[in-house]
Amino acid sequence: MTPITEVEGRRLALSNLDKVLYPATGTTKGEVLHYYAVTAADALLAHLHNRPVSFLRYPDGPDGQRFFTKNPPPGTPSWVRIAEVPRHAAQQNRQVVVQDLASLMWAANLVVEFHTPQWQADAPGIADRMVFDLDPGAPATVVECCRVALWLRERLAADGLPAYGKTSGSKGLHLLVPLEPAPADRVSAYAKRLAVEAERDLPDLVVHRMTRALRPGKVFVDFSQNAAAKTTATPYTLRAGAEPTASTPVTWAEIEDCLTPAELVFLAADMAGRLERYGDLLGPLLDPDRARPLPAAP
Repeated sequence: MTPITEVEGRRLALSNLDKVLYPATGTTKGEVLHYYAVTAADALLAHLHNRPVSFLRYPDGPDGQRFFTKNPPPGTPSWVRIAEVPRHAAQQNRQVVVQDLASLMWAANLVVEFHTPQWQADAPGIADRMVFDLDPGAPATVVECCRVALWLRERLAADGLPAYGKTSGSKGLHLLVPLEPAPADRVSAYAKRLAVEAERDLPDLVVHRMTRALRPGKVFVDFSQNAAAKTTATPYTLRAGAEPTASTPVTWAEIEDCLTPAELVFLAADMAGRLERYGDLLGPLLDPDRARPLPAAP
């Protein structure tokens, strides 16, 4: 029998709580839901607020079927907020906006990764943050990503832009920059300019093009995540990998000191201690006073 739980006055059927989702660690669906409800809820909800969500669903665990969905799944409760998001000039897309704990738990029960754009639902395509997705091509690892992140931090600082880091929860690193609202195409153009500069200054380490043949041993600086149609793993979301890794905010000291990939792998079980120690290291992204204007095009 599926247990019924009440969350903030909403009745939810939470299913298959004993199902093992991560065989490598024996982590069950019930433990995943506990992570979202107790450990990560406050910090995650702050980063989900007012942003349309794309779900990567993996209901049978990381070894089962995975599929992306932007539209509200069948059976979405009437009380879950739905935003009308422009897909293109002639069509609107409907997407979930996770605004409260009940909506978070309903979505988590579907077994999902949370992915969000760099803009908010009431200003589609107008970015209030910029992201650099640093993706290592084997044998490069997150260690090399950290070297690139340090270069980008200094380059961004030269333009008056602060940067904050998080693990992707997979093998790479994300740098995020709070911005005064700007059109996504302008943000993408600026991010591409810096990616090209990084490749010029670090030719043995960086590639700015997605071409697979160029990427072994280098870090792909993916600027395209700033396009209005793209999304990035939301801070604190669990990922559909062998273990319940979380996309985890990290300090610059951790980035500077990283010598092995294992140093920047964080599991769901690590998050409570990190939040207690550091709070939300990406909190500045939520503070309008930290936002800075995008530099003018040269």
